[in-house]
Amino acid sequence: MTAAPHVLILAGTTEARLLAAELVANGAAGGRPVRVTSSLAGRVAGPRLPAGQVRIGGFGGVDGLVRWMREHQVDAVIDATHPFADTISSNAAGAAVTAHVPLLALRRPGWVAAPGDRWHPVDSLAGAAAALPGLGERVFLTTGRMGLAAFAHLADHWFLVRSVDAPTPPAPPRMEVLLDRGPFDLAGEADLLRRHRIDVLVTKDSGGQATAAKLTAARDAHLPVVVVRRPRAPAGVPAVEDVAGAVRWLGERLG
Repeated sequence: MTAAPHVLILAGTTEARLLAAELVANGAAGGRPVRVTSSLAGRVAGPRLPAGQVRIGGFGGVDGLVRWMREHQVDAVIDATHPFADTISSNAAGAAVTAHVPLLALRRPGWVAAPGDRWHPVDSLAGAAAALPGLGERVFLTTGRMGLAAFAHLADHWFLVRSVDAPTPPAPPRMEVLLDRGPFDLAGEADLLRRHRIDVLVTKDSGGQATAAKLTAARDAHLPVVVVRRPRAPAGVPAVEDVAGAVRWLGERLG
């Protein structure tokens, strides 16, 4: 009996969990059974574990990922990591070429400014920090705990930092931490902006609905929003925007 194809999902997003659940329950397009391994970076304590097999931790760069794929006989890779996880995405692209394994990127669409939005696009967290003077002094910072060093020099600003896990130094000297995990609704986000007297929001263009309510709340409150643009995706990697597209792609590649 032929073994089921092995699919490696580079995970950590809602889309990755939904994809793993779909593949474990129903297989690839056409109903072909597949074996699923989801890989998590291990940066979040108590992650929501997807269906199927799970591994936690890094691979050790391109060479380590190539070794792992060969040792575990991976037949296809789906990069469903966060849009800003550019290091693992770049490593996946290089490893897929070396190991001759097909690779797909599953990327939810980015956010699009709506009428009334006061967006200030920047290319990096350092650019976001540089944009803050003149926009506001009470900052709702929703870029995660890993990049707080970019804002650590802003002693004249007060930051409300929301993240899943507690941040570590270096960090802004005037800061309150809110430990929470989405999805967030509009009423809650609007109340948060009012209670903390926020006058500027900083966010990454993560896309999706789980954290989009803050953008609507900021628009309703006429607040400026500093939006960090996504890094460029690796060249030559096909991409889809939803789980259904990934399932179809797998069905075509795995026969």
